[in-house]
Amino acid sequence: MNGTQRPPEPPLELTFVAELRMFLAPANRAGTVRMATDGTPSLGHVVESAGVPLTEVGSLLVNDRPARPSYQPRAGDRVRVEAVSRPQPLPVPRFLLDVHLGALARRMRLVGVDTAYSNDLGDDALIDLANSAGRVLLTKDRGLLRRRKLWLGAYVRGARADDQLADVLDRFSPPFAPWTRCLICNGSLAPVTKSEVEAQLLPGTRRTYDEFCRCAGCGRVYWRGAHSRRLAAIVAAAARPPGATDPGATA
Repeated sequence: MNGTQRPPEPPLELTFVAELRMFLAPANRAGTVRMATDGTPSLGHVVESAGVPLTEVGSLLVNDRPARPSYQPRAGDRVRVEAVSRPQPLPVPRFLLDVHLGALARRMRLVGVDTAYSNDLGDDALIDLANSAGRVLLTKDRGLLRRRKLWLGAYVRGARADDQLADVLDRFSPPFAPWTRCLICNGSLAPVTKSEVEAQLLPGTRRTYDEFCRCAGCGRVYWRGAHSRRLAAIVAAAARPPGATDPGATA
């Protein structure tokens, strides 16, 4: 008995904007991913299965119409995946960084951004702390960003801490308040008189400097010492708009 064979269903087609293609497998870096679907997984699951965490995704368009991550795509759907908009609004601009971003944490504190960091927290503890404190978890671990119980996270772009700082400032545009946070504990700094901290100073510092701040959290004392020029350069670079050149740089 001869039967009629059903033609194969057309694949689901996802097109990712350029900003998201870094997350795709090398074979898909042109930006288009085609895959079969049985209509069961959600669109959010499909996008993440292609390698892109939903924390990095903005608008989703299915056949040119807005869709939610919960939408169940059908064969033949054409999906456009946009990147999250910048600056990304936050209820409160405060952050928690994972163990690999210690240098970035110090720079974020240097420019006055509320930044929690510990080098001994596992993934579950990080997520619990981010959720309970209402902090955005910053990481380069895509698997961590795909954890369903994480309330809000973001992937940090860049290999160098200065580039990572520029990325975070561009993405979230937090208030810029240099020299107001402790680099060690994230506490607030307040000016103090020399006499208030004199007992904590080494003789050379006591003779050379007259202006000091102290952390309200850990009591650490700060002054514009030997490293201040390097730190000031980090602050100046962070204050420049993305793409702007250093006016003091030479060709």
